[in-house]
Amino acid sequence: MSHSTPAAKATADAAALVLRGLDAIREDLAGIYRDLHAHPELSFAEHRTAAEVARRAREFGCEVTEGVGRTGVVAVLANGPGPTVLLRADFDALPVTERTGLDYASTAEGVMHACGHDMHVTCLLGTLRLLADARSLWSGTVLGVFQPAEEIGQGARAMLDDGLYERFGTPDVVLGQHVAPFPAGMIGAHAGPAFAATDALKVVMYGKGAHGSRPETSVDPVVMAASTVLRLQTIVSREIPGGETAVVTVGALNAGTKDNIIPDEAELKINIRTYKENVRTRVLAAVERIVRGEAAVAGATREPDITEIDSFPVLVNDADATARTMAAVGAVIGDGQVLDPGPVTGSEDVGLFGTEAQIPVCYWLFGGVDAEAFGAAFAAGTLDQDVPSNHSPFFAPLVEPTLTTGVTALTTAALAWLDPR
Repeated sequence: MSHSTPAAKATADAAALVLRGLDAIREDLAGIYRDLHAHPELSFAEHRTAAEVARRAREFGCEVTEGVGRTGVVAVLANGPGPTVLLRADFDALPVTERTGLDYASTAEGVMHACGHDMHVTCLLGTLRLLADARSLWSGTVLGVFQPAEEIGQGARAMLDDGLYERFGTPDVVLGQHVAPFPAGMIGAHAGPAFAATDALKVVMYGKGAHGSRPETSVDPVVMAASTVLRLQTIVSREIPGGETAVVTVGALNAGTKDNIIPDEAELKINIRTYKENVRTRVLAAVERIVRGEAAVAGATREPDITEIDSFPVLVNDADATARTMAAVGAVIGDGQVLDPGPVTGSEDVGLFGTEAQIPVCYWLFGGVDAEAFGAAFAAGTLDQDVPSNHSPFFAPLVEPTLTTGVTALTTAALAWLDPR
């Protein structure tokens, strides 16, 4: 994917000098990662994580502010005149019970770093440490933004609403990365719409409760909801053109308390992913039409309630920023290690840091899976079964070389935008 340029070569030369310090801190970074993995915290409850991040960043010589956007942390590494580069890592976990069997598995019941945010934090701390130790090689300002609540799509917005740019300066570029289930040592970046927009909805369908032995006296919301789930699956297959992309998932359906009681209501939680506004509009309209239509067909005497849980826009990687950043990264780790994965149907709120002030964004993936295990699963056609993906209770990035790749990529990317000395 990358194409070497004189600028990329110059960045690679500087990165080689900065990254000399990685060997000395690699073991410490692995310890930080394992500690964070063992102590996950849910969105806007990342108090221990934030305190640990703040403590470490202060040790590196950063000016640290806590409580930005509720639990966010901003670490400023100012080093003379020059560009301002925002490096972002999210740090919330998920309500998942870990099943990895690792000796550093989660100690918090029902909570797990199932998306790799602990790896993101560790890589950013490593990058800040390396850049702080090599101030003589670059000039400018680095904003280390440790963001809460990415999993509920509210953290970036909370930090911006708390005056992120007014308080710490508007960056010239936003850079970040996400660990993914492909071979460790590889990087993936896609210019343009790279991560899908998300709309999450809660739907409550109302029926009429009755004894299970007398269904004729009821309006059964369980049947109503079941019909709705099936009908929703036709939106993508029958209402969206074949050349477009959309995902509609019913992630939760809850109704009733006992086998012989027909309940009064049923609740669905629906997740929608799209890349284009016209497709998004069409899907949302179809969801509402189907929900209300199924309720009407079932004879519901009350309209369903449809409320938004969260929503954040498509993440668009700036083409020029992505080319510049990935050229530099490829010059360090090897062009053959940088690929274009195409658009990802996962979602990310990091794009808000760019769209708010028309700042270019470059956000990439880095692999966290043992290359041999990935290759064997690929050859056998069992990737979905044998390689746990993000949000799985078995998801756990390989500590190395994942950490080294993440720190190398983020450090090199920062240097591609900072002024050399």
